[in-house]
Amino acid sequence: MRDAPVRLMSLDAFRGFTIAAMVLVNNPGDWGNLHAQLAHAKWNGWTFTDCIFPFFLFIGGVAMTLSLGRLAASGADKPRLLLKLTKRAFLIFLIGFLLNLIPNFDFDTVRIPGVLQRIALCTVLAAPIVVYLGWRAQLAVITALLALYSVLMLWVPVPGIGAGVLEPGKDFGAYVDRMLLDGHLWVQAKTWDPEGLVSTIPALCSQLFGVLAGRVLALELPRTEQTIWMLFAGLIFLALGSSLDAVLMPINKSLWTVSFCLWMTGWALLAFGVFYWLLDANPYAVVRERAGVWAKPFLIYGMNALFIFAFSGFVAKMLGFIKLAQPDGSQHSLGSTLYAPLKALPIGAANTSLLYAILFNACMFAIAYGMWRKRWFVKV
Repeated sequence: MRDAPVRLMSLDAFRGFTIAAMVLVNNPGDWGNLHAQLAHAKWNGWTFTDCIFPFFLFIGGVAMTLSLGRLAASGADKPRLLLKLTKRAFLIFLIGFLLNLIPNFDFDTVRIPGVLQRIALCTVLAAPIVVYLGWRAQLAVITALLALYSVLMLWVPVPGIGAGVLEPGKDFGAYVDRMLLDGHLWVQAKTWDPEGLVSTIPALCSQLFGVLAGRVLALELPRTEQTIWMLFAGLIFLALGSSLDAVLMPINKSLWTVSFCLWMTGWALLAFGVFYWLLDANPYAVVRERAGVWAKPFLIYGMNALFIFAFSGFVAKMLGFIKLAQPDGSQHSLGSTLYAPLKALPIGAANTSLLYAILFNACMFAIAYGMWRKRWFVKV
C-alpha cells in the first residue's frame, strides 16, 4: 500500500458537480412542473435526482479514507481523530436541524431527520470503521449491515400490517420512525421520513463503499489501472443492484433499499472513475489541462460544498417566507414574484421552471466564485 493523495482534483470536481446538481433540483420555479429526471421517483424506481444524495455519501467515504484513514495509518492518536470528527458531525447535524427550524422555529413540530443530519450520522458511524478496521473487515461490516437491514424490512412484522410490506408508511422503518420521532417527521408524509433511522443503515453502507473506493487509490497500482478497476466495479454493482431489484427489494430511494444502495454505488463508481481519469489519472498532460478548464466551475463549487448546500437552502426558504404586497392587495412570496416574469416566456411550463433553477444556480455559483477568488473556504 502507498499513501493515498491527500487531495484529488477529481474528487473536488465530483463533489462540485453533485452540489451543482443538488442546487438545480432543489430550486425549481414551480414544483408542479418538472422534467421527470429533475424530480425524485414517486416511490420505486430512480431518476437522476435520486443519484445526488448517494453521491454525497460516496464522496464522503472516499474523502474519509484520504484524510482520516491516512492519518490513522501514520500513527495519529485514533481516539483524538474520532473526537474531532464527532465534533464536526455534530456541527453538520446542527446546521441541518437549524435549516429545518427556519422560518417558524417551532420545536414542537420541527422535522428532526434531514439530509445533513443523515450525513452527520453516517460520518460518526463510519469513522471507527475507517480508523480501526482493514478492508476485509470493512467489507464484512457492509455485508452484515445490508443483511440486517434486509431482515428488518422483510421479516420483522409491523403491528397491524405484517412483515415485508414496502409501501409508503407501512414498512418497518416507518414504524420505528413513528415510535421514536412522531410529530417530527417529513411534513409531506408525516407517517414516514425519507431520511429515517432504519434506512440510515444502508445509507451508511453507501458511505463505506466510498471508503473502499478510497482504499483502491492507495494501492500500488498505476492510476490507469485504478480507473479500470473502479469502472469495472461500477458495472458489477449496477448488475447486482438490478438483480436484487428483481428478486429482493425494488430500487427505492425513500427506503434506501439494498438494491438502491448497490445500484447507486455503481453509478458513483462510474461517475467518479470518469472524473478521476480525466483530471488525475490520464497520462496525457494536455488532456488533464483541458479537462481542468471545463471542470473548474465544479472545482469552485466543491471547495465550499457545505456552505453552498446550507446557504442555498436558507435562501430558498427566505424566498418562500418573505411576502410582498401586490397592487390588487394580495401578497405573493418573493420567490413567486421573481418567477412571474419567466412564466410569460413561450418555452413551456417545465422549461420555465428549469430556467428559474438554472438562474438560481448561477447566483449560488457567483457567491461560490467570489469566495474562491478571496480564498474563503468554510470548514467545520
